[in-house]
Amino acid sequence: MAGEVLRLKDVAVRRDGSALLRGVGWTVHEDERWVVLGPNGAGKTTLLQVAASLLYPTEGTVEILGETLGRTDVFELRPRIGLTSAAIAERVPPDEKVIDLVLTGSYAILGRWEEEYDSADVTRAVELLDQLGCAHLIRRRFATLSEGERKRVQIARSLMPDPELLLLDEPAAGLDLGGREDLVRRLAGLAQSPTAPTMILVTHHVEEVPAGFTHAMLLRRGSVVAAGPLAEVFTEANLTKTFGLPLSVEQRNGRWNARAIFA
Repeated sequence: MAGEVLRLKDVAVRRDGSALLRGVGWTVHEDERWVVLGPNGAGKTTLLQVAASLLYPTEGTVEILGETLGRTDVFELRPRIGLTSAAIAERVPPDEKVIDLVLTGSYAILGRWEEEYDSADVTRAVELLDQLGCAHLIRRRFATLSEGERKRVQIARSLMPDPELLLLDEPAAGLDLGGREDLVRRLAGLAQSPTAPTMILVTHHVEEVPAGFTHAMLLRRGSVVAAGPLAEVFTEANLTKTFGLPLSVEQRNGRWNARAIFA
């Protein structure tokens, strides 16, 4: 079996008297592609923050890339983790050029300052942007991009340090149908690449799960409803329990679809 990338044991997170996560146990191996699915307030983003070493659990233990959270230097650990999220996008300097935004991903910083990059760094940044269909945007300022372009540029940035773990927090949120399908197609290509890092994607919608993802975790009110191989987890019973209404589920050509059942 492939090596462990992430292990959570009895993890709980409480804030202001509220339980955001409750007794979460989860193991992710390096050859797996996970989707974390659940309704608003389920704890998905909190879980991803723990996996990114940005949030310490109130209870339990967290091992990330062989390091135990609380017993390691997170500033050495975090560059080994690629992360995209709306919170990161909000912190990008509005005048930052796309090429510089991707380059600074090498140092896990935002805003280019006086750090030096060689030609190999620039070549890698352009290649990643090209892989995500954004090479033509390298001289554009981040603030001028469409939502879909921003999402793809962020993913290129997260891949810049060649991470061992890639975390994608609702990458398709806010996209129109065309933008969503283009992004899902590109993520499917990445997921199916043997050189891609271990991937964890958070979403509200089964329709946003790219082909090539292998495992799923369903969350409701901070607790795990089900976790394991995707086809075993994405059942009508599990998804109905997760979202609190009767759902029909189908898979076609590697993609999933869920619809409410009304009497």
